[in-house]
Amino acid sequence: MIAGDELPRLLRGSRGRPLTVNQHDEIFGSVAAVHSTVEELEASGLTGRGGAGFATARKVRLLREQRGHHKFVVINAMEGEPASHKDRTLLSTNPHLVLDGALVLASMVGARRVAICAARDNPTVTNHLQRAIHERQRSSSRGPALELHSPPWRYVAGEESALVHWLDDNASLPQYRPNRPHILRIGHAPVLVDNAETCAHVGLIARYGADWFRRLGTDQSPGSALVSLSGAVSRPTVLEVALGTPLRAVLAAGGADGSPRAVLVGGYGGSWLAGRDLDLPFANESLQRVGVSVGAGVLVVLPEGACGLLETHRIVKWMAHESARQCGPCAFGLPALASDLERLVRGVRDADGAHDRLIERCGAIEGRGACRHPDGVVRLVRSAMTTFVEDVAAHRAGFACAASASTEHFATVPLLEREEELVWE
Repeated sequence: MIAGDELPRLLRGSRGRPLTVNQHDEIFGSVAAVHSTVEELEASGLTGRGGAGFATARKVRLLREQRGHHKFVVINAMEGEPASHKDRTLLSTNPHLVLDGALVLASMVGARRVAICAARDNPTVTNHLQRAIHERQRSSSRGPALELHSPPWRYVAGEESALVHWLDDNASLPQYRPNRPHILRIGHAPVLVDNAETCAHVGLIARYGADWFRRLGTDQSPGSALVSLSGAVSRPTVLEVALGTPLRAVLAAGGADGSPRAVLVGGYGGSWLAGRDLDLPFANESLQRVGVSVGAGVLVVLPEGACGLLETHRIVKWMAHESARQCGPCAFGLPALASDLERLVRGVRDADGAHDRLIERCGAIEGRGACRHPDGVVRLVRSAMTTFVEDVAAHRAGFACAASASTEHFATVPLLEREEELVWE
């Protein structure tokens, strides 16, 4: 772990299998009413760990302002990002910590029902959650009802509006939301959606308070975060780190390549960060200076010798297949980006024109999708154009690199296969 005796927090007490509710209470203690308030949550500075980084207390206050007696809390454990494995690790270790946080949030907003959503293609996680819910139901029938739901897995199915849409007896399709924050609803009931890690942090804050939570991290990015580390590493792993830890230290703790060419930060809709910038702290206020964000806590290491343009093309092609196809930017724009990248990577005669079209299409796609899926792809492509300048120049000149001619790929192959064997440290 990183940050000495303060960690682990979220993954405390791991014994190779999920803690029972009695083991959980023995290790973590009881939730304290004095810390289970919106004011305490606000003082903690907790932001969502699902990718958007929205202030958790602000979301709670928005739901409290909504009228009506029927409200929902939804735990998003879909983990649609192929490079992320943190929710699976957390729910295979401390599922009751996640449920604690969800029940605290339900109490804050006055929700009568809590829906826990985990993808049906991940039976290990759904089984862990089912057992944890049954344990709770046997020990007490008080409080909001806990319900397990298993939507089909797709990249866009984990987007919060798509998840709520599915719970409302519809398809797993993102909803158009021109203004954010926007209150999502199941029927007429307003919904608070938070991802599994965020709920676990709420469970800890409700026990130990805001001051304890802020003992780790930075003033602007307090607390710890789970990080999924893969790519050029000895073994894909999930780490719990204090926000603000230098990226180079995070990579070293996970056994990553010590001198990588670049790191993909934030997952498939994230940004490439050049190897020269790895001394930056892992916190949004630092990463945003170079156009990167923590996102969903994903780091994919690209070694020297790999072609960043080739790996970007492979991700964009996959993302184009995962689109909801509800609007032009997704249905036509993303395949066009993948096609231009392919021509550029191959170094064909039209590579220079493909590059220019790529830049033009990024401008035409950005901000015009029904959801933020196209924007994430545009962000990835633009970061590749600036991070891998030498690759771009070589391919524009018509030279296909050795990496693009090889059948061996470095960073994204295991991610696309969603590797099963992971460790946490």
